[in-house]
Amino acid sequence: MTVLMAAALSAAILVPGLARAQSSPSLAEQVQQVQMQLQSAQQGTLSLLNRIDTLEQESRAQQGQIELLQHRIQQLEQQQKDQYLVLDARLRKLEQNAAPVATAASDAAAPAAGVNNPASVGAPASAQPTAATAKPPATGPASVTPAEQAAAQQTAYDNAFAFLRNGDYAEASRRFRAFLQRYPHASLAPNAAYWLGESYYVTGNYQVALDTFHRLLTQYPQSDKSRAALLKLGYCQFELKQYANASSTFNRLIATYPGTEEAHLAADRLRAIPQQSSGG
Repeated sequence: MTVLMAAALSAAILVPGLARAQSSPSLAEQVQQVQMQLQSAQQGTLSLLNRIDTLEQESRAQQGQIELLQHRIQQLEQQQKDQYLVLDARLRKLEQNAAPVATAASDAAAPAAGVNNPASVGAPASAQPTAATAKPPATGPASVTPAEQAAAQQTAYDNAFAFLRNGDYAEASRRFRAFLQRYPHASLAPNAAYWLGESYYVTGNYQVALDTFHRLLTQYPQSDKSRAALLKLGYCQFELKQYANASSTFNRLIATYPGTEEAHLAADRLRAIPQQSSGG
């Protein structure tokens, strides 16, 4: 009886200990759980990074669309101004042409009135103006007015930009080159030079695009496109793996145009340079 009680007491002591040993995970299981948690965290981080990259790409695409819309608004405003100037020039021509017509009409009416004029009765026939002896008004090719010149430039520029907007970059580049050759000093020349460089950049011709943006900054340093051209110059250097030059260009942009959208984009690409250069 005593032996049975001792055995029962031992079982009562060992059973809870065994239960606790079975319920607590082993060291290997704990390590496995930690590894699974780390893997899940890494996947979440990778997903977040991918999302951030996607958002940055979408932001750049939207920025490009905004720039195109802003440019189109400027085009429409310029077109309205040019149309007004052309209309004003045509009205002035009509007024100038109307004055000789009125003078000719009064001269034609003068002989009829001279029938009752005694002083004109005895005048010789050779003194009377006739259609054969009357001198015709001087005619010649009309000179191009500044308004018409501006309208012609705008039309050529719009045609080139239409090809760019429709994705025909080869034809767009050809037309922008022709525009710059014909109108190198036009007010739209810096814009044409910028979009010419853009047509090269989007097709991967980074060296040609780099030369184009550099030429824009040299020829038109005070233009509104200088800031965007400087950014694209850095982008071209980055794509060509000229990381030292790209870093210098981006730092120059940030220092010259602080707080601008181009400066923010330059800073983003500047942070990517060490990763690219170490990987290359």
